[in-house]
Amino acid sequence: MLVDSHCHLDKLDYEQLHTGIDDVLAKAKARGVEYFLSVGVTLKSFPTMMEMIAPHDNVFASCGVHPLDIEAGFDFDKLREYAQHERVVAIGETGLDYHYQPELAEQQKEIFRQHVRLAVELKKPLIIHTRMAREDTMQILREEGAEKCGGVLHCFTESLEMAQEAIELGFYISISGIVTFNKASDLKHVVSNLPLERLLVETDSPYLAPIPYRGKQNQPSYVREVAEYIALLKGVSVQDVEEITTNNFFRLFSQAER
Repeated sequence: MLVDSHCHLDKLDYEQLHTGIDDVLAKAKARGVEYFLSVGVTLKSFPTMMEMIAPHDNVFASCGVHPLDIEAGFDFDKLREYAQHERVVAIGETGLDYHYQPELAEQQKEIFRQHVRLAVELKKPLIIHTRMAREDTMQILREEGAEKCGGVLHCFTESLEMAQEAIELGFYISISGIVTFNKASDLKHVVSNLPLERLLVETDSPYLAPIPYRGKQNQPSYVREVAEYIALLKGVSVQDVEEITTNNFFRLFSQAER
């Protein structure tokens, strides 16, 4: 059994690729993917996402404002209201992205801090996006006491040292289809040197489809390719990766029920 620990179910192609969310989940289930975390990136889209996943007890949710979406609107009171929904098991996607919008660094940092404080208050783990912002990301997590709620650095592409620093704070590291890419040698090195007990697997659907689907729209069923590649890198069975990453998911997101 696998868990897609990070997907954007409300952003998939329901016109040409899938007939609806039931279709997406059925395709994933056929490949042993049983649970899903549908990740919010804006407050405006959150109610629609929740309505979509409502009939499916095996789909959990997170609530947050992505650092590249802060200009679409950030209202802390609304975030706090949505984050207390019983199906919301995590806060985020939040974090820092200086690759695309370095000019908004200060605004990103302040909003990131507010997410961390809310996660600590509600005792819900964080889902962190970080790109070209290693020092600031870790500094804010430490200064705001993020070890009290824990979380995950999702779609990880940073250094081994950053991963180890995050693990020391009680965080997990989530690996996406990027690990299968031919040029991802640095990430392969990171995965090879991290304990499986601190890893999660994800698709980040509809983005970053793994080989052999690269160039196509990603979907939760493809998380199997990620798990299989991690097993190859670490010299363990796919069953070991399935069992350990699934247990890791439910340990981190303790409000998610099997």
